[in-house]
Amino acid sequence: MAVESTMLPLGTVAPDFALADPSGATHRRDDFADAPVLVVAFLCNHCPYVKHIRRELALTAQALQSQAVAVVGINSNDADAYPDDSPAAMADEIRQVGYPFPYLVDETQEVAKAYGAACTPDFYVFDGERKLVYRGQFDASRPGSREPVTGADLRAAVDAVLSGSSPDGTQRPSMGCGIKWKPGNAPEYAR
Repeated sequence: MAVESTMLPLGTVAPDFALADPSGATHRRDDFADAPVLVVAFLCNHCPYVKHIRRELALTAQALQSQAVAVVGINSNDADAYPDDSPAAMADEIRQVGYPFPYLVDETQEVAKAYGAACTPDFYVFDGERKLVYRGQFDASRPGSREPVTGADLRAAVDAVLSGSSPDGTQRPSMGCGIKWKPGNAPEYAR
């Protein structure tokens, strides 16, 4: 069953995080303090919605990083119940897809809760002051649709911030697989 993103209020300050990548290196929100824009994407390996966009996501992230934009992927799924989302599987995904950004493990799921993340994929764009200016879909394409995967919505939001303006006020929620919460760990908004 598809789940929509929670649409965290615009202006929310990016919640802090200190998460490890599959190799064990820790990455923090403030490691990207010099970037004019921070993109945080909640992802996983097995979700058909993420699989549908992952190649274009890797290309989009490369293009954004060439503009000094910081991009971070976070996997908050319960890897015990979903071994395809384990750190070892994430390392394989990074290699196979060519993700150029840190892909981090949110083992406690506290970071997902802090961001109000509900589904994969779920995208958040923060300006230089780390205030939320966009949350929602990568683009209008979905698995099985004829709509091409372009990353148009995410790119437009980032481009707006880089040009000194605000993203379009019409922001559509992302849609995907619900985050796989550990037993008893689902936040109120996910029940």
